[in-house]
Order: sequence, then C-alpha cells, then structure tokens
Amino acid sequence: MLQYILERLMHCSCLNNIVVATSMEYSDNPIAEYCRLHDFACHRGSLTNVSFRFKEVLDVNKFNGFVRVNGDSPLLDQRLIEKSVGIFIAGDFEIVTNAQERTYPKGQTVEVLRTDTFRYGYKMMRAEDEFEHITSYFYKYPEDFKIHNFVLPQNLNHIKLSVDTPEDMNMFAAIVSRMERPHWEYTLDDILEIHGRML
Repeated sequence: MLQYILERLMHCSCLNNIVVATSMEYSDNPIAEYCRLHDFACHRGSLTNVSFRFKEVLDVNKFNGFVRVNGDSPLLDQRLIEKSVGIFIAGDFEIVTNAQERTYPKGQTVEVLRTDTFRYGYKMMRAEDEFEHITSYFYKYPEDFKIHNFVLPQNLNHIKLSVDTPEDMNMFAAIVSRMERPHWEYTLDDILEIHGRML
C-alpha cells in the first residue's frame, strides 16, 4: 500500500518533498525500513499524537505549506493534489480541502495547509481527536480560518476506496488486478468505472 501511495505522489507535478511520518512502534519498523531502502525521508514520532508528529516534521523541514495524505489511501488520485495545490497557490486560503464537506469517495481525501496556520492550531488543540486527526480542530472552528472546500457535483462519499479492513484490501487488490496500465495513470473516474463494474 505504501508503495502505491508513494508512486502516485512521485507522479504529482506540484510536490517538492515527500516525508513519510510514521510512529515509533515496533509494528511500524517495516515502513521505516522500506523508506530507507527506497531513499524516502521518514520521520518517526508518537503513535497517538499525530498532530505532534506533524509538528516535528515541520520543525525539521521548514515547509511554508504541506499536503496531508493518509496512509490508508493507496489509490488516491494525485491529480486531486494538483488541483488542491493550484487552488491554494491562486487563492488567499489557509486550508484547501475536500474533507470539510465530504463528497469524494473515502480514500480520496486531500488537505493542503499553511504551516503557520497549523502551528497556531496546534497550540490551541486540547481534545484527543484533535491530536489524532490533525485537521479536526480547524473544522471545529471554521470561522477562525480561511478554508476552501471543493466538492463533487454528486455525493460519492458512500464509496469506499480506502483500506482499513481485510475486505477493503480484497477490493483494492481486485481493482488493481484489472488495471492494464501503470496504476498512477488511472484517474479517479477510471477507478470508479472499475469499481462500478465489480459491484
């Protein structure tokens, strides 16, 4: 799954750096080893305080802004990242997302944040879910931030392309097995067409 995500990110035209942020848990050692073998930057931090893990990455790398990508999204269409970053650069926004109002299939979430905005929000975080899900705080208080949420004309959030269970993994494997070109060439529409033929 990690390889699929990273290959898609490598074919994204707007990213300057890729950092895999995982935990210090023994179970995540294979992730760190994969990154070492394939020359990807890897930061290891807290298992439960994911927001602090992100803060540590930003402390080291000094990014002005960053794209958050979830590890359960091996079929994320990198073109959504390009769209998000384009909106972020062109507009006066602190956050560009498709997750505040969810119309995209699960596994197609993209969030772009200003680093300074994240740092401010991190200082204000108190609830457990805010530390576990790094953008929860911002969506709780949308009036305090310049957020742009883009949506689909039709709500497809009932479709699950993320991988959290063995059943999800079977679906992911079935979709990939029907691909005749490199997977990163398949857009979200292409993947949805394959998914639809399997139902």
